[in-house]
Amino acid sequence: MTNHARILESIAHVHASERVAPPQWALQEQLLFETLNKAAKEFVDRYTHPDGTLIWFEHWPGMDGSDDPYEGFMNLALLYVLGGSSELYETSRKIWEGITWQWTEYGQIHREFDAYYDWMHHGEGYLYLYFLGLAGPSTLKDRQRASKFAAMYTGDDPKAANYDKELKLIRSPLTGSDGPRFEVTEEDWSTHRGILDDYLAPYEDIPGVDFASLKCPWSDDGVYKQLIAMMNQRMNRGDVPLNLNATGLITHAFLYNGDESLREWVISYVKAWEGRALTNGGIIPDNVGLSGQIGEYNDGKWWGGYYGWRWPHGFMTIIEPLTNACMNTVLLSGDMQGLQLARDQLDRNWELGQEQDGVRVVPYKRFDSGWTDYRPALPKYPIYLWTTSMADEDLARIERIPKDHDWNEVIVPAYSGRDPKTGRETKHYIGNTQPWYQFIRGLNPDYPERILEANYRLIGNQLAKMRSPEGDPYSWTEAYSEGMYSAIHIWQEMCPLYFEGLVQLTLGAPMHISHGGLQHGRVRYFDADGQRPGLPVAVSALVGGLTADSVTVHLINTNLFEDKKLIVQAGVFGEHRFTQGERLDAQGESASNSFEVNGKWLLVTLPAGTGITLRLAMERYVNPPTYATPWEREAKPVLIRGREGGERVE
Repeated sequence: MTNHARILESIAHVHASERVAPPQWALQEQLLFETLNKAAKEFVDRYTHPDGTLIWFEHWPGMDGSDDPYEGFMNLALLYVLGGSSELYETSRKIWEGITWQWTEYGQIHREFDAYYDWMHHGEGYLYLYFLGLAGPSTLKDRQRASKFAAMYTGDDPKAANYDKELKLIRSPLTGSDGPRFEVTEEDWSTHRGILDDYLAPYEDIPGVDFASLKCPWSDDGVYKQLIAMMNQRMNRGDVPLNLNATGLITHAFLYNGDESLREWVISYVKAWEGRALTNGGIIPDNVGLSGQIGEYNDGKWWGGYYGWRWPHGFMTIIEPLTNACMNTVLLSGDMQGLQLARDQLDRNWELGQEQDGVRVVPYKRFDSGWTDYRPALPKYPIYLWTTSMADEDLARIERIPKDHDWNEVIVPAYSGRDPKTGRETKHYIGNTQPWYQFIRGLNPDYPERILEANYRLIGNQLAKMRSPEGDPYSWTEAYSEGMYSAIHIWQEMCPLYFEGLVQLTLGAPMHISHGGLQHGRVRYFDADGQRPGLPVAVSALVGGLTADSVTVHLINTNLFEDKKLIVQAGVFGEHRFTQGERLDAQGESASNSFEVNGKWLLVTLPAGTGITLRLAMERYVNPPTYATPWEREAKPVLIRGREGGERVE
């Protein structure tokens, strides 16, 4: 018996026997996979060289930019994870290497990691790494990189002294492989000047700036010099909530090697921020000095830090890293109390709300004059918490928010960012968390067909943009020469690889938070015959129900000529455990006696043209999370250690 056969023999097995005509959603999923595979090839051919580098300029200034090419191409790896073509595995790896080399040559990446930038942008760019982790099987290079990158934030890399172990404090909002960046130069922010002209000022007291106008003329050279000086004085030293996105990088390393010290780092760093919020009367401060003192460089004000309560986005860049970090804490610990920091901040923000025109709104910003920028609360953050906890208290946090529009509505996002027409944030074209939430609660029954149709339309829209003159990479040189640095986002705007519906429906979870969130999910799949991640070709999957201790999955083999085998895993990272399962009939009623699973994997055989609906009982967050596939050995390869004998002799 081969090793592969032995592995399959050791996994609980269920065999589908009912012939079915594929439902509409199953056929739509297959059409999407086919379309995305073709779109991926066209996208790569249009924007990359054969070696994986991007068709781009000979020079790129400023600290902004290394995240954007990664963002533009990261979904190559995620598509492979879901069941995209096998070619995507090598292609996604080659392009990651190409981008890393290219931006090293530009001067912003050092030791394969961004030299210094903030954790909104690190969070966006290193999603690519997290998706490659799921693409497995892991290599020595993968594990080595993950450990090296984590050490830059655990205080164990002397060349990147980003972390104060004693105070549990990341020492600057601007960090990376070169360590904390306490002072920035005018060149560092050069690519942002035109964009930031339309944002409010970072401070109320900048000479020559009318703060009440909510505009700040970064393009004015005199104002720009003042901005850089004041930000260096007040903003670039010490910790900020945005740094909680670094827990994703540390969790990423744990998923490769299971190092207990990494788990402890994540938990203790989140607890440090819990303590700071408690000290500050329950509201998380947005700037903590190098001594651990809140407001140390900001006249004692707990607001006014980098990407904090005042500038530039306010509450969004507070609650997103908290949500990411809290979900990572639960993943690593299994303790639902790990969500408390994010829960508390949502509650404090809600309590600060007020009625406007009969609708409750909450403050998004804090100025010296007090709370301001009142808007409707966003339900997506408590939705993320609820999908983690399945707790009534998190459900209540969602349901208290007034429905200012039809939550069943499915949209086709037009922008990777804030839609100027609707005001909705659709970064990475993620815009349908609420209608998915309605569906999974049984309140939006035709959502699968509508979201898959919307995804297909989005791909068509993106292909049209990509094929237009605007999408010709050789035409961008002129725009760059005119100082249009916003072109660095062009790959995201042209990319056709957006598939929110496939993620939601197959994994049973919202799509990742775009600024650094891991892609959590109740289940994932492996092609048992192909020995690779993802659904086998012609197999469609739909997670149709979630409870605290079960998941309902519909599996369809749309192929009338070939049998298929797949492995269903409990949790995207194997963090859950199936206890038993039962088949359901078309009415959702039990159609057979339950069968034992007692593990994180279930092997499902789908003969040609068959389907099966399974309700799988599960214990959640009981296994150490890991990137390991069913075919990887448990023993981890030893990491390479460099020489310890001093400088190289020439």
